[in-house]
Amino acid sequence: MKTTSYYPVLLSKDVARAAEFYIAHFRFQPLYQADWYVHLQSLDDPSVNLGLVAEDHETIPEAARGRTGGMLLNFEVEDPDQHYVRLQAEGAPIALSLRDEAFGQRHFIVEGPDGVLIDVIRPIPPSAEEAALYTPQALPA
Repeated sequence: MKTTSYYPVLLSKDVARAAEFYIAHFRFQPLYQADWYVHLQSLDDPSVNLGLVAEDHETIPEAARGRTGGMLLNFEVEDPDQHYVRLQAEGAPIALSLRDEAFGQRHFIVEGPDGVLIDVIRPIPPSAEEAALYTPQALPA
């Protein structure tokens, strides 16, 4: 299968509210807006897209309707410290404070709409113990 595009689509209880959150805090712009679906694109990188669909829409298989949350989105950025300060000032709900992880990340987590967590990350060199777990081509620098 040749994939021509890839982006997550999140089930949402309130599509308009969720769209406002990603537009306000993560620099997305709407490319398509309906009451049941919004397609967002990053203002900084047009290859970064996100869809939001009403959890009860007819295009969602009946057995899956109403299943929001349980998702962790990773946004890799150049300067998580700057975004941490900005998001705190904007009143975004910080779920995990800015910190360095031995496995090779400087990051923090914001709680988004519908139980979605947004992990804002910059790769950093891992500890020696953690570095041994990476394949050579995947080792963070």
